[in-house]
Amino acid sequence: MSLQPHQSWSPATPETAHQFTEAWLANRRLSEHTRTAYRRDVRTWLTWCADRGLEPLRATFLDVNTYARQLETRLAPATVARKLSGVSSWYDFLVKLQAVTTNPVGGADRPYVDRDHSATLGLTPEEVDALLAAAATAGKRTHAMLTLLADLGLRVSELVGLDLIDMSYERGHRTVRFTGKGGKARRRALTPATAQVLDEWLTERGLAAGPLFRTSTGGRVDRYAVFRLIRRLATQAGIAEAGRLSPHSLRHAFATTARAEGVPLEDVQDAMGHADPRTTRRYDRDRHNLDRDPTYTIAAARARRNSA
Repeated sequence: MSLQPHQSWSPATPETAHQFTEAWLANRRLSEHTRTAYRRDVRTWLTWCADRGLEPLRATFLDVNTYARQLETRLAPATVARKLSGVSSWYDFLVKLQAVTTNPVGGADRPYVDRDHSATLGLTPEEVDALLAAAATAGKRTHAMLTLLADLGLRVSELVGLDLIDMSYERGHRTVRFTGKGGKARRRALTPATAQVLDEWLTERGLAAGPLFRTSTGGRVDRYAVFRLIRRLATQAGIAEAGRLSPHSLRHAFATTARAEGVPLEDVQDAMGHADPRTTRRYDRDRHNLDRDPTYTIAAARARRNSA
């Protein structure tokens, strides 16, 4: 069935709700990981409505508030906010279809999320080195995956989505192309050291087309395998709280180290694919370091003037 504005859908059946969801996702430029997460978030909301005999097309902000408060009993505020964001986008689509007149999430009381803080556990440069050393003993594929995460600050979805065809050359640089958040096509340079680690894996992997990082059966390595791998290697390397680490920990370390080494904020932002520089600053765990307080720079400049 083709969905068109002005069509009557009240009450919505599970089949119609599924059609809404698939049409909504088809109209968005999203990575497969984001698409899967949004589909899951809407399904969770629809199941919650069904369990209470609530027609989702007649839900109000009060219903969304009740749903959110229940989620908050077991999930972090940032996770609840993300789930509500997906449901809100779904309702925005239904408003455009004129299936509903208003978005009930719009008037809901969403949880406060500190945009200046990330709950992701970060890593020091020394811990990153230890993790890479452990990866080097675990096989060429493992070493290559963790090196790309550490040296490029990739999202895990970007890493596992890479194909052999994404490896290229541009203006004297070895490069890797990938689809970033929001479906944006992006490319990054590979340093000689990073390229060497990757080439060692490519030699072992062979030249067959397909996923860059394959399983023993030829399938694509999934993001959950990378999570488990990082925690196992972190335990092996003796890193504290290894069980709380994630691929995103390496992404945080990338941002923090780049800023500590003097890379301009806008360059780090571009490298990480952030639309908002505030997001990049949130990743920088060293941003409140008093050694970087501008007062020292101002005082040094004044001292130079006074001594001239």
